[in-house]
Amino acid sequence: MFDLKDKVAVVTGASSGLGADSARAYAKNGVNVALLARRKEKIDALAKELKDFGVEALAVQCDVTDETQVKKAVAATIKKFGRIDILLNNAGVAVSGGVDTLTEENWDKSMNANVKSAFLVSKYIVPQMIKQKYGKIVNISSVNAKIADKLDVFIRHGYNASKGAVLGLTLGMAASYGKHNITVNSIGPGLFESEMTKDTLFKSKDFLDSYNAQCPMGRPGNKGELTGTVLYLSSDASSYVTGQYIIVDGGMTLV
Repeated sequence: MFDLKDKVAVVTGASSGLGADSARAYAKNGVNVALLARRKEKIDALAKELKDFGVEALAVQCDVTDETQVKKAVAATIKKFGRIDILLNNAGVAVSGGVDTLTEENWDKSMNANVKSAFLVSKYIVPQMIKQKYGKIVNISSVNAKIADKLDVFIRHGYNASKGAVLGLTLGMAASYGKHNITVNSIGPGLFESEMTKDTLFKSKDFLDSYNAQCPMGRPGNKGELTGTVLYLSSDASSYVTGQYIIVDGGMTLV
């Protein structure tokens, strides 16, 4: 049930962090991977790395908030591999600020990167999955869809709203596409070190001390601790699991 060999996955936000880690996990399990991100040099290097695992990897420079670019990227992936079995909607940003301080530009940045991207990439991949009568879609949300940051310096209302919207999108898609043998689920990571967090959250001793004191496991997530859930939801081991929100946070949201 966990066999993923020769499947084809599309990973957005693949140039670093959780997206790159997930792409590596797919490749190690025999999955051919299309890497979508804006930074071409990053995904070119990653594609070369993934090929060392004996799989095919395609690096496609793409701004996943731009419909024209997304349409071309999906078409290039289908042309290369002939099918798309897995979609990991991972692209995202975290913009700080409350509704009293956020600019409209930064609100839109959160909503576009975190929600519009998942909508656009799904829009062009779901028809292929319907045609195949098979698909596994995994949307990366956040624990911040459920809980708020407690330190004033890290208030992120736009991020909260956008990650909550990812859950709503997941539910709607799951309900509509289950009849086509397409499962759609969401993951809510807690705090993991990534390019997005290492220069902000991980540099604040006050934040880390507060997080560790509140988290039952007493620490942030380690590299690789999210990929087991990604692989589970991408495999046939989860064939009767859809519309779910699986939190991977060391128990942070329990308390």
